[in-house]
Amino acid sequence: MTGAAPRITWLRPEDPPEAFPAVENAFREPDGLLAAGGDLSEARLIYAYRHGIFPWYDEGQPILWWSPDPRCVIEPAELRISRRNQRAIRRAGFEVTFNRSFAEVIAACAEPRIDQLGTWITPAMTQAYCRLHDAGWAHSVEIWRDNRLVGGMYGIASGQVFFGESMFSRETNASKAAIAVLCRHMVRSGLELLDCQVVSPHLLSLGARNIPRLEFCKRLSTLCVAETPHSLPAREKSPVADILGW
Repeated sequence: MTGAAPRITWLRPEDPPEAFPAVENAFREPDGLLAAGGDLSEARLIYAYRHGIFPWYDEGQPILWWSPDPRCVIEPAELRISRRNQRAIRRAGFEVTFNRSFAEVIAACAEPRIDQLGTWITPAMTQAYCRLHDAGWAHSVEIWRDNRLVGGMYGIASGQVFFGESMFSRETNASKAAIAVLCRHMVRSGLELLDCQVVSPHLLSLGARNIPRLEFCKRLSTLCVAETPHSLPAREKSPVADILGW
């Protein structure tokens, strides 16, 4: 006789942000599914990120909250960009800004891709992260060439951690340029960890690694002590190669 299947915790919009169950209670299959429901308020989202939880769901589904084990991270000083790609980025003549076109970046990340059906960046998610941007929590890195937005990424900065959400590239190596500039800023500003959420071959090629969820959450408990947003300074267009010294 088999045991009863695990039941998911349902959150109500009126439940406080700390109503999430302990991350140790997340499902093993699907990996990391922790809770459903609630809302996408600023307080709930920031509490979630600071405790190793993030929302991820498709249009038409309830809000689903995840905390996978293991967790994919990059130590900013350990980012790896091959010499070949460094040369290609230098020759491309990319320029970079921070927080200049957040709405454009998140819209580009939500565009359909060849390797996936639909997008998890729903209109409700877009609105929620734009509110977080207005509140100083969410930030974007924009890559430009000839005054066209060709790549970028966005995420949440809290304490000494940048929680990466999504990236896009309309030209070869544009997203690599974005993550390289972000990691350079993180090293210079004392941010110690870039959360990539779920591993992929592309992230592994950039120096990402998996760590146990318990280790990840322990690091968050010391790195996310500050309760105010980390500010990525607004940056006027600057050559990527100059910033990276390539």
